[in-house]
Amino acid sequence: MNSPVLTIAGKEFRDRLRNRWVVAVTLVFAAFAFTISYFGAATQGSVGVQGTEATIQSLVSLVIYLVPLIALILGFDTVVGERERGSLDLLLALPVSRIQLLLGKYLGLASTLAVASILGFGAAGGLILTQLPASAWFHYVGFMLSTLLLGLVFLSVAVAISVMAQDRAQASGMAIFVWFLFVLVYDLLLLGLLVMSGGDIAGPAFPYLMLLNPADVFRILNIFGPDDLRLMFGLTSLFPPALASPWVLGAVMLGWVSTPLLLAIWRFRQ
Repeated sequence: MNSPVLTIAGKEFRDRLRNRWVVAVTLVFAAFAFTISYFGAATQGSVGVQGTEATIQSLVSLVIYLVPLIALILGFDTVVGERERGSLDLLLALPVSRIQLLLGKYLGLASTLAVASILGFGAAGGLILTQLPASAWFHYVGFMLSTLLLGLVFLSVAVAISVMAQDRAQASGMAIFVWFLFVLVYDLLLLGLLVMSGGDIAGPAFPYLMLLNPADVFRILNIFGPDDLRLMFGLTSLFPPALASPWVLGAVMLGWVSTPLLLAIWRFRQ
C-alpha cells in the first residue's frame, strides 16, 4: 500500500483519538455488551451470564441496532464535510490521488471502528467469559470478527453516501434511510412478500434475498454456529446448508464491504 494512504489514514485515526471518539464508542460498546449479556435473560426471571449461545444471541440483538448506526455516523460526512468546510480542495491540491485520499480516509475510519470494537467487546467479553468455559472463546472471537465485518459494511456505505451527497444534511438523511431500511424495514418487507405470495414467489428465493441485507447475514453468521440455536430459530428449513457456510457468508460480507467502497471510488474520480 502506498505511503500517502497510510499517512492520511494515520491522520484520520489521530483526529478521532484527539476528539475522544474512540474512547466514547469503546465505553458504549463495553457498557452495553456487559449489560445486555448479564441482564439479557431478566424477562425469563433470571440474571447473570446464561451460557455461550444465549450470551452471543443477546449481543447479536444489540449489535444489529448499534454498530450500523455508529458506523454510519462515523463515515457519513467524510467527504461532504470536508467539502463544506472548504478543506477538500486543499487536500486535493496535495500530491495524492483521489483514490489514495479516499482509501486513506476509509482505512483511518476503519481502524478507529476496529479499535473501539475490539477494546469494547473484548473488555466485556473478558468479564463475561470468566464465568464460562475456555471453549466459549472460540465462539466469542467469531462473534467479534463478524461484528467488525458488519461495522465495515456500513462504514463503506457511509463513505459512498458521503461522496454522492450534495451537503451534510442530505448525507445524514441518506444515512438514516439506510439504517431504517436494513435494520428495521427490510425483514418486514421480506416477510410480507412471503405471506402475500403464500410462499410461491419469495419462498425459493428467500435465502438469497436475505443475503441482500448485511444485517441478516450477520445474524445468520452467529446463529448457525451453535447447533441448539440452529434448532431454536428453525432456519435450517429455509437456508441450504451449503449457503449457510461461514465461509460463504463471510465472502458475502466482504462483498458488501468492497462494493460500496468501489462505487465511492468511481464516483469520487468523476
